[in-house]
Amino acid sequence: MTELASFIAGLPKAELHVHHVGSASPRIVAELAARHEGNSPVPADPAALADYFAFRDFAHFIEVYLSVVDLIRDDEDVRTLTYEVARELARQQVRYAELTVTPYSHVNRGIPAPAFCTAIEDARAGAARDFGIELRWCFDIPGEAGLPAAEETLRIALEERPDGLISFGLGGPEIGVPRPPFKPYFDKARAAGLHSVPHAGETTGPGTIWDALRDLGAERIGHGITAAQDPQLMAHLADHRIPLEVCPTSNVRTRAVTSIEEHPLPALVAAGVTVTINSDDPPMFGTTLEEEYAVAAHLLGLDAAGVADLARAAVTASFLPHAGKERLLTEIGDYAAGHA
Repeated sequence: MTELASFIAGLPKAELHVHHVGSASPRIVAELAARHEGNSPVPADPAALADYFAFRDFAHFIEVYLSVVDLIRDDEDVRTLTYEVARELARQQVRYAELTVTPYSHVNRGIPAPAFCTAIEDARAGAARDFGIELRWCFDIPGEAGLPAAEETLRIALEERPDGLISFGLGGPEIGVPRPPFKPYFDKARAAGLHSVPHAGETTGPGTIWDALRDLGAERIGHGITAAQDPQLMAHLADHRIPLEVCPTSNVRTRAVTSIEEHPLPALVAAGVTVTINSDDPPMFGTTLEEEYAVAAHLLGLDAAGVADLARAAVTASFLPHAGKERLLTEIGDYAAGHA
């Protein structure tokens, strides 16, 4: 392990863009596939999952992602998955994570909303107790399911309101799923005190990001990499300190970006845009948050001090209360000082 990789491995971190089901480890996915063998295309052999997770394009990624969602059949599956995701994040020294959860996908497959929310909350409490990690939830609309999914996601968010819920999102494919029709749902979520964190500008152009800002009141943008095509938008993001949740390897694996060397992260940083580094769906993309920090360090030419600044940016952009931010920023500062 290089000196920088070792520094990254021990660095206290916050993770702001990581999907619940997309974080299921190969071991957990294979166990679920074996449990439901015969009625799922997902391999029950962990070694075969790398080939299964070779995505032709973003549409194929969504197809594969939903096949994994289909493996989660009851609240105990939800509880186990969530707890194991927290274990892996904590192994990487993640102290705080905002996990993107899509309750509609599970409720629509027969898990009652109260049971689903109880399961993730049980796992959240267990993770805090056993791993020392704080989890919070972003309830995410699966865009491919349209406005009925938005209605149901909002209903679950407002009626169940699990203690860890802090934000409201919109994910899934962007092509063919414009942002403006979702405005009424975001308006109600924001009125109820939830933060707005929609995906935008991953596989579509800067116009989608403008729509997310103007219509959905976005406080952070999931991905947002096509902002690099619009200098006016980059200036707006920089001036208003609206962070992007950047996931470099994800963008290459879904073919949103041709190669890692062509990733627009350096252009965004050069324009003064606040960026945070995240892992998105790490096992599906063959990565970890640690590896994403290493990729970002390579693209941006960072040393250990620069990498520590990336970790600070994620904490600052998070929805942690002030005292929690200060504690984690102090921990990062102490760690960096000890390795100077």
